[in-house]
Amino acid sequence: MFRSRFTRRLPAVATVAGLALAVAACGGGSSDSAETAPRATAEQLDPNADLTKQSINITVWDGYTPKELPEKVKEKLKVSKMNVTLHATNEEAMTKLTVGGDSGIDVAFVSGQYAQALNEQGLLEPIHAELIPNLANLYPEATQLSYDKGNKYSVPYTWGTTGICYRTDLVKAKPTSWNDLLKPPAWAEKKVTMMTTERWLALPALKALGYSVNTDKDEEIAKVKELLVQQKPKLLQYDDTTFGDKLKSGEAVMVEAWDGWCPTTDEKKNIEFVVPKEGSDLWVDTMVIMKSSKNKEAAHAFINYVLDPEIHSWAAENINYKVPNKAAMEKVQVPEGSLLGIKPAELLNGESIIDLGQASTKYTRMSAEVTAR
Repeated sequence: MFRSRFTRRLPAVATVAGLALAVAACGGGSSDSAETAPRATAEQLDPNADLTKQSINITVWDGYTPKELPEKVKEKLKVSKMNVTLHATNEEAMTKLTVGGDSGIDVAFVSGQYAQALNEQGLLEPIHAELIPNLANLYPEATQLSYDKGNKYSVPYTWGTTGICYRTDLVKAKPTSWNDLLKPPAWAEKKVTMMTTERWLALPALKALGYSVNTDKDEEIAKVKELLVQQKPKLLQYDDTTFGDKLKSGEAVMVEAWDGWCPTTDEKKNIEFVVPKEGSDLWVDTMVIMKSSKNKEAAHAFINYVLDPEIHSWAAENINYKVPNKAAMEKVQVPEGSLLGIKPAELLNGESIIDLGQASTKYTRMSAEVTAR
């Protein structure tokens, strides 16, 4: 099944100047903060804790885990109970985790830059690797994510990249550059779409101009805006959710897309995906343990359970997103043409989008000005 990335891939400071910004504004959130983020003091946890006396409460996107997960976890881990609450967006999750006192959440599924913002405020429990032996199943590349090198406070659940999804039978030349979208040839005018989510609206222009996806320089963001304004009259639409359908119908011939949402396995076999030559991003959705959790041993046991190859492979098979778990991916039968076959080393070529703290409002403002014209 598919879920719209629009519901979760909003940048870490997107609504009302952003809930994540409210967190970051308490102290930190600079563009290089992924390297210097403070780490909360780890509690001494008991590897032999009686999990029957603990429960597990998680918040996750709808459809992102199996519906039978609570009963399976109770059966396997012997916890007293497991509760699943849902969030539609990262912002909604941030509301649960940051507004008021103890959220009651033990494990949260959030995107990488949000995990970074939460950690910078001391809201996360450091990962106790000795309690998660299944971390050994992760690809080596999954320990080198720029927002959290070494998986000190987060464990990756899914990952992917952004590129150009296109109809092979309707383009006169295969796209190879972000400029094929930004400056479409005459035959493609009014037949291309771009995402409207702020950091991903900016991504093609940032890469085409040779800038970092995490730049906070006013002059560079101004040039990005100029390029996007020039592009707008040639667009079919800004679209984060139905670009795949537009490709299938032929209404669009090229679209900016997340890899898992490019319908390359369509029965007509005429849709392909390419990462432009200028490069792209690496997005990651993670699992984090809240510092306020009263069930930290059970929370670690839960993450260890998810990383079991038999369990983690469910995500790749059911939501069409790659998982950073080598042992799990080896169990997945990758359909012909599926983007599940992208190698970890290729993904790591992408630049991780990190939380920019106060500077993220520059992208909020730029996006609003471009799309409102």
